[in-house]
Amino acid sequence: MAPPPPSTATVSQPAIDSATSAALAPDSVTQPIAVVNERLPWRHTFISLRVPNFRMFAIGHFVAVIALWMQRISQDWLVLELSGSVTAVGITVALQFMPSLVLGPWGGMIADRFAKRKILMLCQSAAAVLAAMLAVLALSGRIEVWHVYLIALVLGLVTVLDQPARQVFVNELVGPRYLRNAISVNSTTFQLGGLIGPALAGLLLIAVGAGWAFAANAVACCCTVVMLLLLRKDQLFISAPAAKRKGMLREGLHYALSKPTIYWPWLMAGFIAVFAMSLPVLLAAFADHVYDVGAGGYGLLNALVALGALAGAIASTRRRELRLRSVVLGAGMYGLMLGLSAFAPSMLWFGAAMVLSGFWCLMFLTASNQLVQISSNMSIRGRVMSLYIMVLIGGQAIGGPMIGWIAEHVDPHIALLVSGGVPVLAAVTVAVVLARRGQLKLKVDLKNRRHLLRIINRPPAGRDLPATP
Repeated sequence: MAPPPPSTATVSQPAIDSATSAALAPDSVTQPIAVVNERLPWRHTFISLRVPNFRMFAIGHFVAVIALWMQRISQDWLVLELSGSVTAVGITVALQFMPSLVLGPWGGMIADRFAKRKILMLCQSAAAVLAAMLAVLALSGRIEVWHVYLIALVLGLVTVLDQPARQVFVNELVGPRYLRNAISVNSTTFQLGGLIGPALAGLLLIAVGAGWAFAANAVACCCTVVMLLLLRKDQLFISAPAAKRKGMLREGLHYALSKPTIYWPWLMAGFIAVFAMSLPVLLAAFADHVYDVGAGGYGLLNALVALGALAGAIASTRRRELRLRSVVLGAGMYGLMLGLSAFAPSMLWFGAAMVLSGFWCLMFLTASNQLVQISSNMSIRGRVMSLYIMVLIGGQAIGGPMIGWIAEHVDPHIALLVSGGVPVLAAVTVAVVLARRGQLKLKVDLKNRRHLLRIINRPPAGRDLPATP
């Protein structure tokens, strides 16, 4: 028997004015958002893992993420070694993420129309082949930069289908009851793998080279396919696929733009993706050009970011409220930590700043992901999530080369300052806009040392204002 859910209250979905409501399809009205009004007991921190299918998926995902991080770190460092250029590392990132920027909405439409589990099996099989090709080229000593570019581009095409299907598949594993918790558990798994993967990659790069990291990812992708085959079909919460019709992409875009809890996280994700999500490119520059710590130091810096992100992912599982202010605050604090790290006087302080950066990055990512998913109905969620992923991943295709060029031709510290400064300005601007619309206000409480400065909700003054975030 499934465990009882934690005590929750509900708040209505953000209101849409009558003209907009009339223009939307009937499935545009979403279910209420669950808000936890009391502190969860620790035994409920990972409550979604009590669902057998999700527990199996989480274990397989954890193994795959470790191998994926090993491949990412090894790939970036291999390109840096082969080319001697940080800009080349940024180009690799761009090629891997550019397909999501161009083709993302089509991937979401396919996720809405076809079985998510079969899409994931197909994508993981293709990823295994690509990783095996990298491994063979690297281990044979024949690999060149253009090989990595080409495989990164093809892997990006696989990601176009994989990511929206993966996001929506979580709901089919746990149902709406534990969706919020499952999203946070997924983030925790990803970051725990991100803590282990870079450290292992650093050791492999020093000991035997990048080829074995690629081979490990190929094996892990095969294990993921086996895991998907072993899932109990009778315990899946499979939703009816959307029927093919004209205007599906336009419908998804209109749906997303009409809801504040989708539109504002989408906008903040754009600023974060373009300027602040190319952190591995900057860490490669700092490891090679600033601190001269080599591949091992590069893996360590990535592991420190993942350590902070792991703490943020765990903290997100215990978040009591799911609000727009969580998205704005997380984005602003992430940018602030990156900006401050540009002034770190030593690698010790820089590493500490990376831990804090990872924490706030995950607080933002989980808050925005949860809010966007829960704010959209299952029949359209694939398209909505594909738009979100298009911004989050596709933005890195723009930001990777740009930040890499600044780091190489201007200064790594300036590049890091830009990466953090722009999201801070964006978060402040969005907070001011929401405050002027009556949604948020800033409160200073000199008597409360723990919460001296807070962003709180202001009740809407009229019915035409968006609902309280």
